[in-house]
Formats: sequence, C-alpha cells, structure tokens
Amino acid sequence: MLSSRFSCCARLIRDKKPSSVFTISTRAFITSWAHIPQGPPDAILGITDAYKKDVHPKKMNLGVGAYRDDNGKPYVLNAVRKAEKKVTQDQLDKEYLPITGLSSFTKEAALLAYGKDSEPLQEGLIYFPTPTWGNHGAVFRDSGFEIGQYRYFDKSTNGLDFEGFVDDIKNAPKNSIFLLHACAHNPTGVDPTPQQWDQISTIIKERGHFPFFDMAYQGFASGDINRDAYAIRKFVADGHRIALSQSFAKNMGLYGERIGAFSLITESLKEKAAVDSQLKLVIRPMYSNPPINGARIASYVLSDPELYQEWQAFQYIFYDYL
Repeated sequence: MLSSRFSCCARLIRDKKPSSVFTISTRAFITSWAHIPQGPPDAILGITDAYKKDVHPKKMNLGVGAYRDDNGKPYVLNAVRKAEKKVTQDQLDKEYLPITGLSSFTKEAALLAYGKDSEPLQEGLIYFPTPTWGNHGAVFRDSGFEIGQYRYFDKSTNGLDFEGFVDDIKNAPKNSIFLLHACAHNPTGVDPTPQQWDQISTIIKERGHFPFFDMAYQGFASGDINRDAYAIRKFVADGHRIALSQSFAKNMGLYGERIGAFSLITESLKEKAAVDSQLKLVIRPMYSNPPINGARIASYVLSDPELYQEWQAFQYIFYDYL
C-alpha cells in the first residue's frame, strides 16, 4: 500500500502541470491557517534568540545554564564522547523502547538521585516558589491544576525568604502539592541549607502536603552529586512519597537529546504496579515511546565506573572554575 500510494502521487504530479498542482495546495494552506494569530515569543528561549542576533563581540548568554567553551559554543563532555563511541561500537539496534523507557537508564538515574542506600530502592492544588522556572506554570496549568505561589526569594538580601517560605507552607490548604527545586533553584540559584530542608520536610509532612521535586542540576549546582541530592534523600528518609523529575540536559550537556526521568515513591510493590500501569496509560497517547539515544549515553556514563568517575571529576573542576 505504501509503494502504490507513492506511485499515485508521482503520477499525479507527472500528469498535471506543476503550476496547477502547487496553486491548489498553496491556496488551501493559506485558507486553513490565515486566521491563526501570531503567538508571543517564549520568555526564556527569546533571550537566546536575542543573544544570537546581537553582534557585540563580548556578548554573553546568561539565559541558559549550560556548559560553554571560551567561544560560547556548547562543550561536549569527554565522558559523553566516550559513551557515544561505546554505543556505536556495541552496534545496538533501534527497536522501540518500552513505554516507561530504557530500564538500565531509569535504574541508574534512580540510584543517582535517591542513593544506593535508599530504602525504597531496596525494597488538588499545586504551589510554586516565587519566582520559578518560566515553564512550570504552563506545564501544570495546562494539566488542569490550580496554581498558587509561596514566598521564596528575598530581594532585599538576595537570599532565601525562609520565614515566608515556612509560613506559606503552614497556611496552604492541607494536602496541597508543593513544587520544590532540589538544587540550583531556577532562576535565582538560591537554595535552602540542609538544616532548612530538614525543617521544610517536617512542616510539609505535618500539613500532609505532597512534595514534587524538580532536579535539573544535580552535580551542576555544587560539584557534588550527593550534596545536591540532599533534599531528595532527606524527604524520602522522612517517609515522604515524593514525585521527582530529573534532567540530564545540564549536568551531562545532553541538551538536544532531551533526556530525563520521572519517578514516584510508592508504599508497596502492589502500589508500584498499579501506579506504573496508570503512568503507561497517560504516556501511551502522548508520545508512546521515549527516544533511545540520550538514554543510552546517560546509562553508559552512569553505569561505567571509568566514565562515571570522569563525569564526576569534570563537575568538581567546573564548579571550582566558577
């Protein structure tokens, strides 16, 4: 059927005058989309577009947290280059991934975030910080959530408004969802101390709130993946059943690969199976199967001791350089 359809199209274009064919197609296209208004530029990506158009020789792009060389070009980590070679050498196929992704990658990503000693690995209203990553609101609002905000950044001190943060947690309706930046808060870069995270965990648990962590910069924030994961591991140790979104775009420089992981802590294996089945039902009509290349690269870096050590060493060096 595929070849016969191509043949029909070819005969149609061959037998008709090109001008008549394209005139009809173009008119239909204009009629269909002429009423669509111009959409506003993305607040974050628009900065990058403006940067590219700027001709100043000393310009710097501060709109994205990313590895760059002295010429402002994306820097590809040596560990990533070596992982790519291993992927090629292993001559892996291009089969569809399962709905929930590459198992070797999701396993290593969970170990990275929660730690090898993590107990779970061995066995309504959502609140955002003020400010937060520009796309958070769109993601959750388009998912049908009512959006609220909690105090976070104190402009007078350029630091954390801890008292306001705690007060808003206490006064939010019970069983609210709190979006928390695990490390390297975007866009301020201001994070709670470990002692403050301890208090936040206690208060959130007392109020019955659900913690949803966004961790896009593990290792990128302090140079230490364990230090950057403190909040995640503390909350899990305190008995919270968290949700976690991880990204490897920043800490591995895999921007164009769009590689990340989503995980939920459940109460039991039975609960895990039920939640897993529901996640598959959500994913299937959206993107069905995740892309494979970035997952393989990240999996190789995380599972190969030599590549993992080189990746960690680079993060330490990068942090010291900053």
